[in-house]
Amino acid sequence: MARSTALSASRLAPVLGALAMLGPFSIDTIFPAFPHIGAQFGADKLAMQQTISAYLLAYALMSVAHGPLSDALGRRRVILAGLAVFGIASAGCALATSLPMLLAFRVLQGLSAGVGLIVGRAVIRDVLHGDDAQRLMSHVSMIFGIAPAIAPLVGAWLLGWSRWPAIFWFLVILSAAMIVAVVGLLPETHPREARQPLRVAAMARGYWAMLSDSRFMRLALAGSLNFAALFLYISSAPALVLDHLHLGQNGFGWFFIPMIGGMMLGAFVSGRLAGRVGGIAQIRIGFACCIVAALINAIYHYVVAQPTVLPTVLPVALNSFGIALVFPILTLAILDMFPATRGAASSMQAFIGLLANALMAGLVSPWLSANLFQLALAAGILSVLAWVFWRWEYQRSKRPPRSPHDADEAVSLEPTNP
Repeated sequence: MARSTALSASRLAPVLGALAMLGPFSIDTIFPAFPHIGAQFGADKLAMQQTISAYLLAYALMSVAHGPLSDALGRRRVILAGLAVFGIASAGCALATSLPMLLAFRVLQGLSAGVGLIVGRAVIRDVLHGDDAQRLMSHVSMIFGIAPAIAPLVGAWLLGWSRWPAIFWFLVILSAAMIVAVVGLLPETHPREARQPLRVAAMARGYWAMLSDSRFMRLALAGSLNFAALFLYISSAPALVLDHLHLGQNGFGWFFIPMIGGMMLGAFVSGRLAGRVGGIAQIRIGFACCIVAALINAIYHYVVAQPTVLPTVLPVALNSFGIALVFPILTLAILDMFPATRGAASSMQAFIGLLANALMAGLVSPWLSANLFQLALAAGILSVLAWVFWRWEYQRSKRPPRSPHDADEAVSLEPTNP
């Protein structure tokens, strides 16, 4: 890597990682406050779960716009606007006087929180290629991985110091700090001459082309379903920590720290493997870790009536390690399919993933979180389905192209430099 590129990557990684942290902070900081908010607004556990699913549905719907907006207006401008809206929404949550009011501002949070993660992926592909892009994506994943580990701890600490609105005031301060960081540290990476006009009809046709592309859908579903297995546990964290493990509101770290430790280790290993181990081999290792982790967890919770902490959380850590090996390579392969509209491709990938996550949070988690064996079994099914979609794409990519058109559309899962 040239010196200028290395400096660019070292400068971008902290900013893009911090921007990607906004979404996990929006979800995980309020977990310890669920009993407090529910008591104040007279909401049961199922109603409180909707503060996650409403946020995620809005996040998913808006994710289809973040990328095309950045393709048309530039990456930096769209990120700054999203951060400003997120700050306003967080203030609204802090001032909420009823559950419907809180849900309304959670929706506004969801509409804006994804801008850093989605547009940030396009920024990476704007400036780097091949193994260098995989390394930066892995570095961003390491920073991003800190958020779910520390967010519940921050939420619990704020609850010990003040009431639950302090959590949302903290998010207001966080968004303001990120605005300052973007203004000072993030250059515009999408020049005017490369921008695409923002036309709704053209955007709809572009998205339809992606959804109609079987290769895109196989890769997107492989990544989304694999992460959904982990998100099923994340969205079930209140039940897991408070009801099954009986750790109290200060015990979320016992779940999140090992899980995110696995993700950060996986991201570090992925960065080190870039250029040394092929992408196909790395994906195989990652999926093997995910499926083995689900199998261990399912067997443990089938045999043991009263679970303990380490046997419950360590397989989840192995699952997150495997996801961190798989995700960067699948993401870069998706972005490489649509080089002229990387922002839109990132948006559609995020949209598919977020719909899966919203389904986990809104329906599957409330349905299964009372039984940890069923939860582990569902996570295992998701990981196996993800592997099936990847294997399907891998087998098709190995076939000789039947026409020049087929050859032009082929997607490589091996990072390459142009």
